[in-house]
Parts: sequence; C-alpha cells; structure tokens
Amino acid sequence: MLALTRRLVVSAAFATAAALATSAQAEKKYDTGATDTEIKIGNIMPYSGPASSYGVIGLTEKAYFDMINDQGGINGRKIKFITYDDGYSPPKAIEQARKLVESDEVLLIFQSLGTPSNTAIQKYMNAKKVPQLFVATGATKWGDPKNFPWTMGWQPNYQSEGRIYGKYILEHYPDAKIAVFWQNDDAGKDQVKGLRDGLGDKADKMIIADKSYEVSDPSIDSQIVALRDSGADTFFSWAAPKGSAQAIRKVGEIGWKPRFFLANVSTSVAGVLRPAGFENAKGIISSAYLKDPTDPAWKDDPGIKAWRAFMDKYYPEGDKVNSNNVYGYAVAQTMVQVLKQCGDDLTRENIMKQAANLKDFSSEVMLPGIKINTSPDDFFPIEQMQLMKFDGEAWHLFGDVITGEVGHETTH
Repeated sequence: MLALTRRLVVSAAFATAAALATSAQAEKKYDTGATDTEIKIGNIMPYSGPASSYGVIGLTEKAYFDMINDQGGINGRKIKFITYDDGYSPPKAIEQARKLVESDEVLLIFQSLGTPSNTAIQKYMNAKKVPQLFVATGATKWGDPKNFPWTMGWQPNYQSEGRIYGKYILEHYPDAKIAVFWQNDDAGKDQVKGLRDGLGDKADKMIIADKSYEVSDPSIDSQIVALRDSGADTFFSWAAPKGSAQAIRKVGEIGWKPRFFLANVSTSVAGVLRPAGFENAKGIISSAYLKDPTDPAWKDDPGIKAWRAFMDKYYPEGDKVNSNNVYGYAVAQTMVQVLKQCGDDLTRENIMKQAANLKDFSSEVMLPGIKINTSPDDFFPIEQMQLMKFDGEAWHLFGDVITGEVGHETTH
C-alpha cells in the first residue's frame, strides 16, 4: 500500500512537471516576425510624392518606438520598425507590402498611409492573414471585420466626420447653400456620403454644387472658381494637405467669404494653414480628437508636456507646431498598448484579437472624453470628435464632444 502511494506521488509529481513544461511552452507563442527579443513591425509612408507632408508621421512613430526600446521594450522585446516610401502610389505600396511580408518577414504592417495605398494592399494582407493594423486613413471600409478581418482603422472615419459637420450645420445654419470640393477617391466619396447622411433628407436641397479633383492635379483653381460662382455661402474642402492649402489660398485670393469647413486630415498649422496664409485661414471650422500643440489651452497640459519632452529627446528636428507629430505619437501608443495586451502570445491572430479588445483606452494627447473602444464586430477605434475654429494663429475648440457613429449597415 505504501509503495502504491509512493508511486502515485511520484507519477503526480511527473504529471505536474510535465504540465508546467507544457504551460511554459504555451505561454510563449510566436508567428513570423516575433521572438524572445524582437518584434518586427512594417510600415509604408508617402515620404515623397503629392502627400509627402504626411511623411513626418512615420518619423514620429519610429522615434516613439525608439523611446520604448530605450525603456526596455515591450515585455522585454525590442521593436524593429521597418518603414518604406511608396510615394502615395498604389502599385508601389503593393511592392513595399510584399517586401515587408515576404522578405523582411514582419509580424504585421502598422499605419500604412493613404486610402489608395491601403485599398491596393488590403486583399493581399487578408489573403496572407497578416494584420494591416491602425491604417492611416479614415475611409469607412477599414471597419469591415466580416469581409476583412485582418484590416483595422484607427482615426475617426470620414463618414463619422461628415455626419458631425452635417449635424452642426442643420442645427445652426439650416438654410445653408453648400458647395463641396472633394478628392476623387474612396476618402472623398466617404466624406461626401457622411455629410449627406448628417444632413438627412435636406441634403439634396442644401448641397448646391460639388467639384472633385485628383491628388496629382497641379492646380485646383478652376474648381474653386466654379464653386464660388454657384452662389454657395458654405464651403467644404475635403482634400489632402496640398489640395487643402491650395483651396484655402484660392478662396482668399478671389475674395470669396463662405463659411469654410476643412477636413480633419488637413488641419496642420505647419503643413497646411501656414503655407495657405494665416489671413486666408482665419475663421475656418474643422474637427479634432487630439490636443493641438498650437492651442494655448494645452500650454501647461501634462500630456502635451510629455509629448514635447519626447520630441525634444527623440525627434528634435520635428516641428512642434505640426499636429501630424501628435497623431503619430498617439497611434504609436495605441500599438504599444495592443502589444502589451498580447503578453507572450505574439501570433498574428492574437494581435488582431487584442486590437479588437481595447476598452476605454486613451492617449494623453487625445482630447478629454475621447476614448478608444473596439470589439470583434467594431473595428472603428475612435468615433468621437469636437469642433474647432482657427482664429488666425491657433485652433480653439468649441461645443461638446460629438459622436458621429456609423451604423454597421454602412460598413460593407
């Protein structure tokens, strides 16, 4: 009997040891691009070409990951950030995505920029089952987990933004005559749809003119003159930074004084308003979800102070007036949060699982009251914004935080 008991104890001990060994192995799971010491992250940015002013976002993200690495990395692993230029060209984006996935063997692609470029690589990324995470574009198609479970947006989508402006105009200027200038791609179409949805059944009556442009167009003067000649008193510019700067300057040059609404992606004081001329930009309304370093309201804000300290140390050549550098910081923080939640399970599947399980996460450079929330059927991390007005020197927030949530029926 004693021998039997001893045998049972021994076999129990073996079973426990085996279970511990198995659980130790189970604790660490890796896909291509992750090891005990490293996490490889790929990125595609327009460092050249018509949208090159966005390139600073990639530089900020690299600087942020450098800071994280200096602090010991994430769960002891250093981030290797590999970023390539696609010149805002879809064929080049495909080439760079293939290089990152097949040659560099990254774990995921993070923050590839631009609606056309991300559209070009979306099917490839999903066929390869490699996360295309927190893409730097607000097109609504990035929130479609049913058809594209490996692709997720980050910033408020363009339809949400359009709805927010539509709600505001209906409430304050119900008799507005609206002219819309938009980029001829999915981004522009999404924004116009959002505005129309926000205006509801009054949209056809209120929008009296619209003109599109191509990102590669050298001049947009004829479109702006035609929109002024429509007799509109309210003007929407939904264009990339270069096109928006041209539109603001042209509206000023021809002496047109409409109520002017500007897309959130083009609100950079350094990249858009300064080249357009501050005198032309005065009074423009847009929307925000991040703190603006040019707004005196945030001068002593702890979050902006932390961001400034980061810029001083890790990206000293970066422009502290450029809100794109705040954007890069906030989205890199979100990526770090996802990697922290992954623990030692650095599989591509778990990356997407954790990205779809963010609960009330906020970066210290996001506006108070704006939180990131995701779920397996909600791939829109940020859906709230606040309106703001440019006074000729800085943006100033006004009104409450508004939700422009797009129902799941519009996400296919």
